[in-house]
Amino acid sequence: MDERLKKQMAFALKLDEEKNIFRQTHLSHHGRNENDAEHAWHMAIMAYVLQEYSNEDIDIGRTMLMCLIHDVVEIEAGDTYAYDEEGKKTQKEREAKAAKDIFGMLPEDQGKKLYDLFYEFEDAKTPESKFAHAMDNLQPLMLNNSNNGGDWKEHGVSKSQVYGRQNRTKEGSEVLFDYTDQLIKQNVKKGNLKDE
Repeated sequence: MDERLKKQMAFALKLDEEKNIFRQTHLSHHGRNENDAEHAWHMAIMAYVLQEYSNEDIDIGRTMLMCLIHDVVEIEAGDTYAYDEEGKKTQKEREAKAAKDIFGMLPEDQGKKLYDLFYEFEDAKTPESKFAHAMDNLQPLMLNNSNNGGDWKEHGVSKSQVYGRQNRTKEGSEVLFDYTDQLIKQNVKKGNLKDE
């Protein structure tokens, strides 16, 4: 087999492992825990459907690819729950090593493109990465809302913690932040989020 194709196929098989990384978020309507691959796919489709609400013009193909690869590193680094302050202390280091290892499996030209795209997402400075982050914030919030705040209640999450994460949504979409703001307020009223 051609060496380039061999590397590409090894990477493609490695990606399958993302289906085994389960998140704290549950599927809608009290389903099982969602996995990273489902989360990424859902984000990418949401980005396409909701692109008109981006604060700036975006390259939707680039944004969707960013959504699809942003959590690939968790195959090796593991999922860090959004409100796990202890886990966040080592997250960047774990994910940096995983990015080098996993994207390094590819032929150099492709590996560099995906590696750079991963860090573009992490840096959240471009219009595409800001909108991808808005999707990364909105998608689990939407699922949690459909589950009557079950994941928030289970982990004792507060309103300020959710706003701390969702405030970055504004950078990608003011409209979608307003939508999330309404959902957060509804969940505080229902007692699903601690109101401190």
